[in-house]
Amino acid sequence: MRPVLIAAMAALAFAAGPAPAAGRQTAASGDAGPSSRPAVTVTRDGDAWTAEYELDRDAPVWAFFRSALVEETRLPWRPGQWRVVTPGVVLERAGGRDILRTADGAPVPRRVQIAFTPRSDNLEADYQVLVFTDGSVAMPSGLFDVFPLASVAEARAVPPDLNGFPLQTGPASVTWRDRAGPILFRGQRVAAATAVEAETYILFGEADLVETERLVTVIDPQLPQWIGGAIKDFAPRVADVYAARLGPGETERPTIMVSWNGPTAGRTSMGGSVLPGLVVMAFDGVGVVEPSARVLAMARWFIGHESAHFWLGQVVRYERARDAWITEGGADLMAIQALKSIDPDYDARAELQKEVDDCIRLADSPVVEAAERGEHRALYACGAVFAMVAEGAQRRATGGDWFDFLRPLIDASREDGVLTRDEWLDALDAVSGDPSLRRDMEMLLDRGSDDPDAILRGLFDRSGVAWRQDGGKTRLD
Repeated sequence: MRPVLIAAMAALAFAAGPAPAAGRQTAASGDAGPSSRPAVTVTRDGDAWTAEYELDRDAPVWAFFRSALVEETRLPWRPGQWRVVTPGVVLERAGGRDILRTADGAPVPRRVQIAFTPRSDNLEADYQVLVFTDGSVAMPSGLFDVFPLASVAEARAVPPDLNGFPLQTGPASVTWRDRAGPILFRGQRVAAATAVEAETYILFGEADLVETERLVTVIDPQLPQWIGGAIKDFAPRVADVYAARLGPGETERPTIMVSWNGPTAGRTSMGGSVLPGLVVMAFDGVGVVEPSARVLAMARWFIGHESAHFWLGQVVRYERARDAWITEGGADLMAIQALKSIDPDYDARAELQKEVDDCIRLADSPVVEAAERGEHRALYACGAVFAMVAEGAQRRATGGDWFDFLRPLIDASREDGVLTRDEWLDALDAVSGDPSLRRDMEMLLDRGSDDPDAILRGLFDRSGVAWRQDGGKTRLD
């Protein structure tokens, strides 16, 4: 998640979330894959929402895959929105996970009912619920996945990254339905939908779907028209830049879903995330009501960054969550260059300088552990700086830019869909011929440095990124 202050009492929060899982199984109804998995039915009945779990085995603890914290408070979001109806079952936090357990330590009942009230909280690096002014609600599909554990102590020890963790059951088969009428699932109005790892948002309510040749939009009817129009105009243009430089992306006609929390006094905020074929955005605050060059610039930046994930994050994804610097920093540099190509007046250098400043500020500790510290910004900023270094090496070798460095990596990884840290750094070695670049990047990634500024200056010198000293600070030329 990337917070950016744009006013005295305003913040824009950007969240792409962890890369989607590789596999995906879906069904309109009935068969949703292997039977060895939990099943969940999510039902809206007017203002009442329920999640009915049918667990596939006895276990004393069930942990939620997605257990992000609220950005503003760094507290779990579920206790404020969810209430366990089933007697004797407790919802609480254990380590980095929200869990279900029984009060007496017995196995959790096979059937568990939860009542909840959706709320649009900004989450750290995760997908948030969108609540529209007409009562419609867009809900990320991954909120309900759970996996069994032997004890609360084991839950506390579960690593943040579940890659390689011995899961005992498959991801849940989730059914969504609204007693008031059809839901919107992957662009289609259906009575109900059942899916495993759907990797999308499900829309409950009557919010309008508008389709054009290049874009599908679901926009809150009360969203100020000027920002909705700007989104519709800009999104296809930035996608064209990426397609021209990187080849086909995950989708040729993305969906953009935008909610409006109203003209809250003293606020100007925007948040959101990306999923396959889908960008979601949530606006809030009085500062969005009238046209604003600053809000427009942030909206364009957001679309540029999130749309970049249709290539770097979905065509190819990182191997482990600690490698998110590859996709987040890479998407930052993609967005900066795309915006500059569309708008010659865009101040790309100012954005690049923010990346440098933030990496220097945050790389005193290992970058790969930044998410565990709540310092997600380090993954974006240092990843972007590393991309700048790769671009500098590419320019020296061929006269090319960041896209020229990135495209061979994406093309080589299209089949398996994974761009590993070693593959990225091997490409840097090949184009630069200088293994010291890799050495210093890996030091910042794995150990941090007492003097990140000096490390970055050395990387810039050896890759050809122009910089100068200004008042004791490293400034890009």
